Amino acid sequence: MTTTTQPPDTATLHAFRGTMATVASPVAVVTAMDGERPHGSTVSAFTSLSLTPPMVLVSLDNRSQLLTLIRRAGRFGLNVLGAQQAQLAASFARSGPDKFDGVAWSASEGLPRLPGSAAWIAADVDDYVAAGDHTVLLAHVVNAEPGEGKASPLTYHQRSFGTHTPLAS
Repeated sequence: MTTTTQPPDTATLHAFRGTMATVASPVAVVTAMDGERPHGSTVSAFTSLSLTPPMVLVSLDNRSQLLTLIRRAGRFGLNVLGAQQAQLAASFARSGPDKFDGVAWSASEGLPRLPGSAAWIAADVDDYVAAGDHTVLLAHVVNAEPGEGKASPLTYHQRSFGTHTPLAS
């Protein structure tokens, strides 16, 4: 099926942005290596995709330097952030090559891993799908580990960081 897309008007873009702000999203830092130098970027567009085989989906801006590095390496790390890592999420959301300056990290599966995260996933990209101004990465999970303890996840909702609070039973 072929669809023709026309650029949306400003009112539609504004309405869509406001509508999507009502959706609570998990927050992660996607990471990759460029030689010996770690790179990363904050994302809220990621999810599990398949259990058999284990797969995840991540969406990155087409202009992202990280996307270029991942295309070259064919793999990435997914650091699912905990509620205590809002400042880290904000730091990795900005542009620039120095996001890891002063940030503790270790290599896991040859990828940058952030300590204190709610979960860690290492994945090999299977496919890149063009989707508007982003590229969707479909990737096979090669390693998945929950964080230590039961860290509450960091979420993004109404343009603010927060976390999940269970309803009373």
